[in-house]
Amino acid sequence: MIFNEFSRKQKLFIFLFGVFLTNAIVAEIIGVKIVSIERTLGFSPLHWATPWGDFWDLNQTAGALNWPLVFITSDIINDYFGKKGVRFISFTTALFIAFSFFIIYTATLLVPADFWVEVNKGSENFNINSAFARIFRQGLGIILGSLSAFLVSQIIDALVFEKIKSRTGSKHIWLRATGSTLISQLIDSVLVIGIAFYAFGNWTFAQWMNVSFNNYLYKFVVAILFTPLLYVAHWAIEKYLAKDKAL
Repeated sequence: MIFNEFSRKQKLFIFLFGVFLTNAIVAEIIGVKIVSIERTLGFSPLHWATPWGDFWDLNQTAGALNWPLVFITSDIINDYFGKKGVRFISFTTALFIAFSFFIIYTATLLVPADFWVEVNKGSENFNINSAFARIFRQGLGIILGSLSAFLVSQIIDALVFEKIKSRTGSKHIWLRATGSTLISQLIDSVLVIGIAFYAFGNWTFAQWMNVSFNNYLYKFVVAILFTPLLYVAHWAIEKYLAKDKAL
């Protein structure tokens, strides 16, 4: 088989690219939903007063759920394939995200089968086609916000990662991975919400700040919690690649 002719490092790149691409596209698609963390966990919203007005509740985009995996995978790729590898996966993934939005938008324009609409009405006379279009028909703002934030944050993540690695060498994996992730995800969290829902949407400034901060808070905590997994991943990768060197 052709795949067997690939080196272990080439197979590693394909696998990491697959993890990166899958999580990025899924996060972009589900990112339109805003979730309440408090109600999900079974308690009332915090409703704390904020410096920018309004009140602060733990509301964030569903897309933040698996977004830390995108940056963690990016850091691993940077470690083994350098800045060029990160640039390649970043721009290629952005292209696939744009393509995905185009296909999804086209699907919302197709005329639904009458029986499909009818069998899903239920007692509340629910219109499943309208719901499908409302959820999946991403506006221009969301597309621009997603792609802009994705590319800018990925470039910054790679630059910060490389800067820290040039100072520390192969030591301190946690510092270069976590440090670059925390900086880039702050920019990503503020930029994507600002463009998608504030600049092109109908959100207030307070809503922009609240959700952006919550997204970043979640990513911050997950990045810290995932730090031990980075060491496990590096150990497993080194062990995997060592078999090529032994041949």
